[in-house]
Amino acid sequence: MRAKQDSVLRLLIVDDSVEAAEAILSGLRNAGINVRVSRPENDDALPALVGGALDLVIAAKDAKHPTMAAAMQAIDASGKDIPLLMVVDTVDDTTLLQASERGVRGLILRGRMPHVLATVRAEWEDLEARRAQRLLEAQVRETERRCDALIDSSRDPIAYVHEGMHIRANQAYLEMFGFDSFDDIEGMSLLDLVAPSHVANFKTLLKGLSKGEAPPPRYELEALDQEGNRFPATMEFTSAFYEGEPCIQIVFRRQETDPELAREVEELRQRDQATGLLNRPTFLQQLESSVAGAAHSGAHHGLLLIEPDHFVKLMQEIGLDASDDLIAGLATRLRSALGPDDIAARFGEHQFAVLSKNSDHVGTVALAERVRAAFEGHVFEVGERSLSATVSIGGVQIGEKIASVTQVLAKASQGVQSSVGVGGNRAEIFDPGAVDRAEEERVRAWVDRIRAAVDGDGFVLHYQPIISLHGEPGETYEALLRLRGAQEGELVPPQMFLPVAEEHGLLWEIDRWVAGRAIQVIAERARQRKDTTLLVKITQASLGDDTLAKFIGEQLALNKVQGDRLVLQLPESKVFTHLKQAQAFRAAVKQFGCRVGLEQFGTGLNSFQLMQHFEPALVKIDRAFIQELAQNPDNQAKIKEFSARAAEQGAQTIAEFVQDAGSMTFLFTSGVDYVQGHFLAAAGPDMDYDFQ
Repeated sequence: MRAKQDSVLRLLIVDDSVEAAEAILSGLRNAGINVRVSRPENDDALPALVGGALDLVIAAKDAKHPTMAAAMQAIDASGKDIPLLMVVDTVDDTTLLQASERGVRGLILRGRMPHVLATVRAEWEDLEARRAQRLLEAQVRETERRCDALIDSSRDPIAYVHEGMHIRANQAYLEMFGFDSFDDIEGMSLLDLVAPSHVANFKTLLKGLSKGEAPPPRYELEALDQEGNRFPATMEFTSAFYEGEPCIQIVFRRQETDPELAREVEELRQRDQATGLLNRPTFLQQLESSVAGAAHSGAHHGLLLIEPDHFVKLMQEIGLDASDDLIAGLATRLRSALGPDDIAARFGEHQFAVLSKNSDHVGTVALAERVRAAFEGHVFEVGERSLSATVSIGGVQIGEKIASVTQVLAKASQGVQSSVGVGGNRAEIFDPGAVDRAEEERVRAWVDRIRAAVDGDGFVLHYQPIISLHGEPGETYEALLRLRGAQEGELVPPQMFLPVAEEHGLLWEIDRWVAGRAIQVIAERARQRKDTTLLVKITQASLGDDTLAKFIGEQLALNKVQGDRLVLQLPESKVFTHLKQAQAFRAAVKQFGCRVGLEQFGTGLNSFQLMQHFEPALVKIDRAFIQELAQNPDNQAKIKEFSARAAEQGAQTIAEFVQDAGSMTFLFTSGVDYVQGHFLAAAGPDMDYDFQ
């Protein structure tokens, strides 16, 4: 489910048991799936819920209020592609046949969470694939329509050829050869438009193209018009599809100028002037041909994206006027590490690309290492300055398993960013045939870096102000964790490293660092006569014992900080699944005066019932209810309900992620106690917000 880490699964659960529904919801969230859930109380509520934004329905076979049959009827009436999974206690032949007759997409076993997760993930992925296919089909139709219009209006003579026969040509093409309409040329062999002296070589070219060989970027010959007149011409080939069939797009240009001069002009058109490497458009044509060849013939190629580390600092050292000299020096060094079959290009402002033809994974890795080593110990002379530069490399092994230009470039870019994130001067090559090995190496690097950050104070806190709507005195901030980057000023956001930390049991150490640092900051502010309250996030990993609570007590005493200045936040979903442990933690830190709150509030099936059991000091309303708040009456009603119910139980409310003035206007009259978001102030390293 890696591709859906940031996606939201919109789920409808039909089950008479709230506890059973909550168990499914908690299991999905514990597995890292972001879920927005609804549960109908009766048959009348189904049409509205199914008619809204919905991805999946999970219905118990024996549900009575509403029934599974009613859910199926509502789905059929909506006309939407909404899969339904049926919850059963056991599976037998009768159950399978009934499910198939009713149109159920799959069965899940009650209480078997691994099976629930596997089935939900598989069905969600299938649904996304179907949606993506429908979207792509619509986009293809629209693209074909636009391309057809562009071809007709183009002044370049363009034709589409399948197995050597014309299947499409624009007006400029017809005029060049003297035809009145496409009917005169449809089905005609391309060889009929080639001068006899060039036919033999051109036949060889066509045979190679039919076998899947990459076409040459440019081919010169003598052409023959309808009247038998010869004229020099050039042909440019591109693999294409026309009406679903693979074909070759040909741009056929009359060559009126001196051939040698034309070649020089074409060479200049394809090159980057600062480096002499291929430019981005020309390289993309080469890449598209190689990717298409891999898809059809099973060939293997390697792609590398290369970026100099700390480029901004390098520019500060040499000055903007010397930037072209630096880029040219980097390009020259890159060339020295390449082989005769490697194609290099300037792909971005300070990014290079290399395409290694017919290279397997071993060869691509070796090439990446040669490139990395070529830069590592080299001293660049730029004007009067001497400097060194390392590079971060992201690579992809192109083959049948990843034969899409978009996928190839995305994976290579991810490799560059990942290499930068763990310090640079390294290469990360994605090989679809060796994903597990690459993933292990990536994770190992992150684990080492996280451990080094915990031991060496490599984390830093940023602070976002939380504003009281009732004018309460003092200042309140939320402390947000960041990981220091390899370069001064570079920061890594928590979503990049917390999943790895959780998988390898490092969250409790991070919680301990965050709480300890927050207490130190509160003490520092107190010495500056600043009455500061800090909110920090705590994970479920710290709920297993009283280690963190004892540590907090010791640090409060050591730094002479009042406990009520520290507010510890736990996600609502984690509290629900670890309720007894969370209650014990709240009681343990309460003796020091610390308060405990719930964040992501409102995302569970019964948030208010949880609040009664847990008794939080504050609740932070989930950001999903704040987005586009001014235009969403349903969310406005929810916010007011949350505020009123929280006030009844003695808890304060915070509205986070406030992004616009319209939302602020509503929140002033909603009963919410505090607001937080970029509309007021972004998070930063300094606590300098003017609360007056």
